[in-house]
Amino acid sequence: MITISNSAQAYIHQMMEKEGHADGSFVRVGVKGGGCSGLSYEMKFDTEMKESDQVFEDKGVKLVVEMKSLLYLYGTELDYSSGLNGKGLFFNNPNASRTCACGESFAL
Repeated sequence: MITISNSAQAYIHQMMEKEGHADGSFVRVGVKGGGCSGLSYEMKFDTEMKESDQVFEDKGVKLVVEMKSLLYLYGTELDYSSGLNGKGLFFNNPNASRTCACGESFAL
């Protein structure tokens, strides 16, 4: 399961409205090879489901992840920070054994 914090939920709803995404839109999250720690996160708004997608809904936000990425993301919380150390969405991934300084890549 992938969850979302209250602050991330508010930010995502704000961004979907600002960018004009329709009611059928959802947040697609995933993992790809790359980054300074070996794996990096992907996130975008999407409207097309794939056969291998797993769907989670938390706090009114629909999160979709392909099965191959779910293995790396299971138990992750999507969060939002507006603090001095950076502004934006980030992943709290309990599976990551190490992350890079910027938080955009990780290793298992």
